Amino acid sequence: MKVLDDVIDSLTHRETKVRGIHVCANWTAVLSRYCGLASTFKEEVRPHKGVKDVGHLTEKSAFELALYSRSENLLEASIGMAAINSLIDIDESMCVEANAYEILLEKGRGKNVAVVGHFPFISMLKESAKNLWVIEKRPLKGDLPEDAAEEILPQCDVVGITGTAFINHTLEGLLVQCKGSFISLVGPTTPLTPVLFDYGIDVISGSKVVEPQEVIRFISQGATFQELHHHGVKLLTMMR
Repeated sequence: MKVLDDVIDSLTHRETKVRGIHVCANWTAVLSRYCGLASTFKEEVRPHKGVKDVGHLTEKSAFELALYSRSENLLEASIGMAAINSLIDIDESMCVEANAYEILLEKGRGKNVAVVGHFPFISMLKESAKNLWVIEKRPLKGDLPEDAAEEILPQCDVVGITGTAFINHTLEGLLVQCKGSFISLVGPTTPLTPVLFDYGIDVISGSKVVEPQEVIRFISQGATFQELHHHGVKLLTMMR
């Protein structure tokens, strides 16, 4: 997990107190220096694992909570990624306001493209790519299972990878499979930090929460990200 360790090591303001944690159906938010978001993941088997020190998480520093991102407990790792994103000072001078789809569409036109994670824009990418493969842990119709990555990714010119690969600790294995490809890391879980450029990632597409209370209102009512990004979230893309 070297890439995750390097992201954690880059964090500053480590003593910042956690002001709030909201673990909701689709999204987890941690309020510390900023409001950080991550997808909410949990174990597929029952009973689900509990969260270490539950009931006392707001007594921790944001950095202590960020260390949960290393956990094999998916819910703890979700909280940890949200905590990481709550501490990052996003350098907006390095960013443009752009949707990841637009970049994948431009870079993938007429090329072999793979997307790890089933995003809403998949059908639009199919129209422009020469070949498009979707690799998904829980495959939908037409998707490939996650064990197809080893065969498919080395064939691709362009690869989009969901930021949730940080939560289930699959990112480094995926990156090994797509050496030489144009790589985009996509989604609100993605930390908007240039540290990721050291790992061959070309584009980092994430989000910045600009209205925390509005975002918390929506995620607590089960909002999807499509619903959320019009209510307190700015889409940002950082390029190498």
